[in-house]
Amino acid sequence: MVETLVTDIPDALQDRIRQVLDRACGLERMLATAESCTGGLVASLFTDVEGSSHAFDRGYVVYTDRAKADMLGVPPDLLNRHGAVSRPVAIAMADGTLDRSAAHVAFSVTGFAGPAGGAEEGLVHFGCAVRNRKTLHREEHFGSIGRSGVRLACLQVAVEMFEEGLE
Repeated sequence: MVETLVTDIPDALQDRIRQVLDRACGLERMLATAESCTGGLVASLFTDVEGSSHAFDRGYVVYTDRAKADMLGVPPDLLNRHGAVSRPVAIAMADGTLDRSAAHVAFSVTGFAGPAGGAEEGLVHFGCAVRNRKTLHREEHFGSIGRSGVRLACLQVAVEMFEEGLE
């Protein structure tokens, strides 16, 4: 059975997305995303806001290891050594997004949104690269809250990390 997409985004979270975009516009900063387990959800919701093109440069959906390597320059040996769902890969994804875009702040997410052959369901790694600053990392263990629940939780983290990146 296919689980439905996240459709009920809380109003408060939608307001925070607008605030992040307004802040980015005010600072003349661009944002970009690299998404694996969220499949473009973050970029989709950030571009749902009218006028977001002033602050949102691009979004990469890099679901496979090959896409991470081809599109973002994540070294294949890094993927082989640590696995796609890891701190080093989340950081490399954020750094690659920053390098391949006009963004000032780049967010990345890679994780297990649902059951994955013995992997910890709900384990997600995040990266946030900001020009001329050290790339941030965050690890979350959301547990067995389902694919939609994990994706919604990831969106919350994306907003928080963009807020931090714009400080």
